[in-house]
Amino acid sequence: MMKLRIVALAIATGLCLIHPTFGQTGVLDVHAFGAVGDGKTKDTAALQKAIDQAHASGGGTVVLAGGSFLSGTLELKSHVTLQVEKGAKLLGSAARDDYRKDSGWYALLTAADQDGIAICGEGVIDGQGRLLAENIWQMVQAKKIPDSMHANRPDEKNRPMLIHFNDCRNVKLKDITLQASACWVQCFEHCEDLVLDHIRVDSVAFWNNDGVDIVDCRKVHVLNCDINSADDGICLKSHQADRACQDVLIEHCKVRSSASALKFGTASVGGFKRVQVRDLHVYDTYRSAVALEVVDGGTLEDVDISGVEARNTGNAVFIRLGQRRGDIGSLRNVSISDMSVAVPDGRPDEGYELAGPPVRRAHNLFPSSICGLPKHPVQNVRLKNITITYGGGGRRDRAVIPLNALAKVPEQEDKYPEFSMFGELPAWGFYCRHVEGVKFQNVKLSFRQKDYRSALVADDVTGLELDGFQVLSAGEEPVIVLNNVRGVQMRDCPTPPGAAAMIREQNGTTWARVPDEQMNGTK
Repeated sequence: MMKLRIVALAIATGLCLIHPTFGQTGVLDVHAFGAVGDGKTKDTAALQKAIDQAHASGGGTVVLAGGSFLSGTLELKSHVTLQVEKGAKLLGSAARDDYRKDSGWYALLTAADQDGIAICGEGVIDGQGRLLAENIWQMVQAKKIPDSMHANRPDEKNRPMLIHFNDCRNVKLKDITLQASACWVQCFEHCEDLVLDHIRVDSVAFWNNDGVDIVDCRKVHVLNCDINSADDGICLKSHQADRACQDVLIEHCKVRSSASALKFGTASVGGFKRVQVRDLHVYDTYRSAVALEVVDGGTLEDVDISGVEARNTGNAVFIRLGQRRGDIGSLRNVSISDMSVAVPDGRPDEGYELAGPPVRRAHNLFPSSICGLPKHPVQNVRLKNITITYGGGGRRDRAVIPLNALAKVPEQEDKYPEFSMFGELPAWGFYCRHVEGVKFQNVKLSFRQKDYRSALVADDVTGLELDGFQVLSAGEEPVIVLNNVRGVQMRDCPTPPGAAAMIREQNGTTWARVPDEQMNGTK
């Protein structure tokens, strides 16, 4: 009977029925607790009182309607749903003193070790990030708070997020708009059974505005989200060696980013396991459409990404195993398929107020790359049904790495991972180094303006398979360069018109034995 009564109440009031089985006992209008909702009066105490009452009653829905509710930090509690109705707004205070730290972070909405919490409604949660960041900057300059002033802006730990949930279970966000955060927009650490459904993020108020950060969480579903962020769009991180992001499904999302659209890392202490990504639309993104990074000793494995359309993005695919700190981890069993990318020859984020940082050295357009470390290769990567069109325009008088001097490309073992980290690269399409088992199947590469470089350079690779690898545009160098590549197989790889040579082999490259009828255009 209780469940039926709640369903009827939800239908009558238009409530978000997110957790109907938690024994919720009622609907609480924050006005009844003294909230004003005029956007000027601080309603923090009234809103918290309503949340506490709902929790004490065994669960309930706290409703914000008919106003802008100015608040500092609010703590969500078990079995409580916070509903911000259409036309209403939860407005974060522009004063840093109105925020409390939770698990080392400031946030407008916090929760720790709670079960069955939700945020929903068609309203807006606005962090007033620019005003808040200016307030924090003034406090730092006046030495009222300690701060490293990294890159001439307040440290991330001094700038509040909109949402930070830690060690929570059964968490759902649905239909809400999140905007103007002073730091990462929403961060979920060590959470289990997390659902983000139809979340709209519009947060370009300040730097480090990651759209969503999922840190060492289990059983996660991100779907139907629309993200415009002044940093990484959808970002998985791992901070603990005994944890990992695992059993994650991301689907039907749209992302614009001043950094990378979909990124695993940079923090990668534990790792990422069993992650699926489906139907991702990327646009006007400064860095990579897909970036998979393990540089802190973790393990990335069993990642399946398909259905990616990226337009006007700085890089298609960046896969990196490095050693920024600790032991060298592992990166294996990655599949990327059904991907279409257009990489321009200029800045993809041209015109955005918070543009990405420029690369401070001369370079030609960066290719996609798959790079491990000597004796620690990236393992078992499959690229299938992928089309990448580059702006091209590579010139020798701008930058060059000679094919007989590939060792000049630095390893950068301990550097921050980024697709531009190696500087100039000898390929315009794909650069692979220290890889074991990589298959290109029905991959098409082309450029709009002539580029002198090779389409593919493979250096220290074991088990390279090219099946339907089609290069539609030829430069001055050989189309494919194989340097110390062991076990090459090629099928249906036609030579593009105007190519000076199809393949250049050097430094002990060997071919795998395959039946003659399977070989076509190999040499």
